[in-house]
Amino acid sequence: MPDAVIEMNNVWKIFGADADAAMEAVRTRNISKTDVLREFNCVVGIADVSFLVEKGEIFCVMGLSGSGKSTLVRHLNRLIEPTAGSITVLGQDIISLSDADLREVRARHIGMVFQHMALLPHRTVRDNVAFPLQVRGEPKSRRWAISQRCLDRVDLTGYEDRFPRELSGGMQQRVGLARALASDPDILLMDEPFAALDALTRRQMQEELLQLWEDTHFTVLFVTHSIEEACIVGSRILVMSPHPGQVKAELNAHHLGHGNVGEEEFSGLQQRIHDMLFADRILEEEAAPHA
Repeated sequence: MPDAVIEMNNVWKIFGADADAAMEAVRTRNISKTDVLREFNCVVGIADVSFLVEKGEIFCVMGLSGSGKSTLVRHLNRLIEPTAGSITVLGQDIISLSDADLREVRARHIGMVFQHMALLPHRTVRDNVAFPLQVRGEPKSRRWAISQRCLDRVDLTGYEDRFPRELSGGMQQRVGLARALASDPDILLMDEPFAALDALTRRQMQEELLQLWEDTHFTVLFVTHSIEEACIVGSRILVMSPHPGQVKAELNAHHLGHGNVGEEEFSGLQQRIHDMLFADRILEEEAAPHA
């Protein structure tokens, strides 16, 4: 696909010392996750996951706990190495990159926003945002100019000299978003970035993300466990089933936004995803050993 900026094909992640042997057994004997655990003392994190992310969309990865969402997103900048499969990011085989080339891709092309921002407590807001540029060797004048521009974009003008401890949770999250935007990345990876915020702040951050996206149309892979959030912000939604993480469905969402909450299209999409996840939960409970 010419406009695909991320392509994941048949990716497996098995955790454990004998992961390669377990993977071979899965291929040759088609053993289950239970057999993988019993025979190899390994855990299947994600299983045979494939998807494409197109340029300029917000691609949501949605699922319940244990569906491998965070494991999946960390493969895209190789914070986690896959056991099997292929991953292409911006036309490059991310798995085969040297350490130096991987650092370059992370520094210049991929931004990441986590649920817990890990802002540097001894640095001001301005310096936190500018930190990736400092690592990249940019001169101070340029770092500060870019930092100011990014802070303006996330409505933090006037807070440049504050420290993280002086900010609310929502404001800290804005600093984290500004820091990710400072390197002008081609792709923004967002791993449940608003999950720890209260409902009103979360809604505000969702609206601000959509406004930023409308202004720039950067590519976002957005991880969430919230059905409503996925329907609000997503162009498309990849629904993951748990234990192990597998693709359940891929659905169009069209950035339905807060204005459509409760409308027929929004409610129908929510219900469809809910029914998929509820069916998985029932199967999981039926398969669990009973006392």
